[in-house]
Amino acid sequence: MGELPIKDDIRPEQLSKALSERYLAYALSTITQRALPDARDGLKPVHRRLLHAMRELGLNPQAGFKKCARVVGDVIGKFHPHGDQSVYDALVRLAQDFAVRYPLVEGQGNFGNVDGDNAAAMRYTESRLTEVAQSLLEGLDENAVDFRPTYSGEDEEPVVLPAAFPNLLANGSSGIAVGMATSVPPHNLGELCQAIVALLENPNTQDRTLFKMVKGPDFPTGGIIIDDAASIAEAYKTGRGGFRVRAAWQREEAGRGMYQIVVHQIPYGVQKSKLIERIAELIEQKKLAALDDVRDESAEDVRLVLVPKSRAVDPELLMEQLFRLSDLETRIPLNMNVLDGGLVPKVMSLRDALMAFIAHRREVLERRTSHRLAKIAARLEVLEGYLLVYLNLDKVIKIIRTEDEPKPKLMKAFSLTEVQAEAILNMRLRSLRKLEEMEIRGEHTDLTKEQKELKKLLGSESMKSARLIEETKAIDAKFGQKTKLGKRRTLFADAPAIADEIAVLEQMVEREPITVVCSEKGWLRSLKGHQEPSDTIKYREGDRQRFWLHAETTDKLMLFATDGRFFTLDCSKLPGGRGNGEAIRTFIDLPPEADLVSMFVHRDGRKLLLAATSGHGFVTAEDDAVALKRSGKQVMNVPAPAEAVTCSFVYGDFVAVIGENRKLVLFPLAEVPELARGRGVILQRYKDGKLLDAATFTWKEGLKDQNNRTWTRDELKDWKAARAQAGRLVPRGFAKSGKFG
Repeated sequence: MGELPIKDDIRPEQLSKALSERYLAYALSTITQRALPDARDGLKPVHRRLLHAMRELGLNPQAGFKKCARVVGDVIGKFHPHGDQSVYDALVRLAQDFAVRYPLVEGQGNFGNVDGDNAAAMRYTESRLTEVAQSLLEGLDENAVDFRPTYSGEDEEPVVLPAAFPNLLANGSSGIAVGMATSVPPHNLGELCQAIVALLENPNTQDRTLFKMVKGPDFPTGGIIIDDAASIAEAYKTGRGGFRVRAAWQREEAGRGMYQIVVHQIPYGVQKSKLIERIAELIEQKKLAALDDVRDESAEDVRLVLVPKSRAVDPELLMEQLFRLSDLETRIPLNMNVLDGGLVPKVMSLRDALMAFIAHRREVLERRTSHRLAKIAARLEVLEGYLLVYLNLDKVIKIIRTEDEPKPKLMKAFSLTEVQAEAILNMRLRSLRKLEEMEIRGEHTDLTKEQKELKKLLGSESMKSARLIEETKAIDAKFGQKTKLGKRRTLFADAPAIADEIAVLEQMVEREPITVVCSEKGWLRSLKGHQEPSDTIKYREGDRQRFWLHAETTDKLMLFATDGRFFTLDCSKLPGGRGNGEAIRTFIDLPPEADLVSMFVHRDGRKLLLAATSGHGFVTAEDDAVALKRSGKQVMNVPAPAEAVTCSFVYGDFVAVIGENRKLVLFPLAEVPELARGRGVILQRYKDGKLLDAATFTWKEGLKDQNNRTWTRDELKDWKAARAQAGRLVPRGFAKSGKFG
């Protein structure tokens, strides 16, 4: 008989439909099985499986440690069929006291550090559960939660842990799924327990009452939260927001009138080594002119030493600059997007998260109570059978000795259940002593009493709440604020009220003379001291000098581009004079098609005359043109193909405008409007030409051309006209460049 032909299961289907269905399945799997924690126990599946596997290995806090490789092997083999490194990384994180507020795993060996160094390989490290993890697992054998088959179908795993510990808020969680993310910062257990007790006593407790108890996150690395209470309350009310966290520091006297700043707590999630690298880089780039050195003197505790250049530097101002330029201040996001009931993603408020935990604990209490009642009922049934033995001992012994099948005879003679008869037949002879009968009667009485109390508990919501309050207070006493582990680490403070940020940064810079040099191709550098142009200054091949300015490190450098935008650079942050400098586009977002028109040192109160090739122009205040962003500030609107062509300082009472056609027109400055932004008015009209240059001058003093010749008012009277005229050809002898001096 030949083999049957193989039939391919090929079905025609639209590609868009097939892709959408498969991507949706992938997205849901990522959301529910990987990225988002369960609102009830605050765990993702990998963490839950880790704890369950460690419990099955007997790694309780009182037992010895086992190799992490053994734990990871069990997790992968039985519960979590994914990469061993990802499982080990999850295990390591649960053991890091700088990453988890209340560690769930106790590690032995190298589990990494706050510098960002990785843990040792899993074959070298050992682990066991902590008391906190034990409280999450408590009741797992008492039908407290549902179990489901593992991926292989050989074992079972818990759908959720009983969680006597409010892990979601206490330890926090973060993750990125498809189209959604979660970020729950850690909180102080003592404060959470207060809020839980308040909600158990009165479910209608107002949010403002809860916020008095849960003041804000409590990070394992400490730090200082500088948000005001109103913004924290708003974040907790909506489930979305963030917290600004700063490093904690103090001033230490260093002798000879000097001092140093010691940072002893850094923000949560910041790697200390990268933080030090960043500060050192800022010093090298002269962006922290007031800071001389940074040293890492950390041992078990964090200790970063910041050395100012002089004792005149204000430590508060120095730290303000560091907070702005480095990760000594970070923003920790809050996005309480969690799985409600383990199934539905939902952004919860603080109150919602606490109520979800309470509802879960109530269900666990009911299930454990029902399980205990079933156990008591089964035991009482057996005990009642035993008591019958003692009342009719001789008759029972006779039936057992004489009958081939004593079980049915016993059941018939004493109206026993099958369970009772089996228990009697399995009794040992030593159990027939008189003392044993007294113990059985005592046990029967105790169990009957317990059964009555448990039934009463199941039927009363107030008694359930009272029991949950007892359990919460017990957790608080074990891990709360009165313990070393539970003491609050993150404090609260108001950010210093510094109105003018720029003024603050200026105070940090030592005033030194510099020479700013910029080449034709846009390479920028600063030389020490005020130097005059010379051949000793080298440029790249094919490049040459364009701008040469004397400035000071406290100055602001202003640049005007052909697209009508102004840019502002801090002179203290310009690249040094070694080499050819750095390309100007590394400091500002200057489009490729745009070029620089002018470069000058900013001075308060001056006016600028701006003009474009189209013949338009206006006057603007230099103070209004200062740009605070890298992208610059659009001041002059220059529609293509026109370009901004001149930016000159305003002085005098007349304006001189010259075109590429060498026609000159002079008119009163009063005819040019002052604008903060715009295209301006027509300064000079052209048929086909373009504006070449524009400048202001005093009529009585005359006008200078680029050859430095001064033309008197008598020589220029024929060119005096109104704004927007075509003008006349320049007088004989005017500079051939056609530009003003």
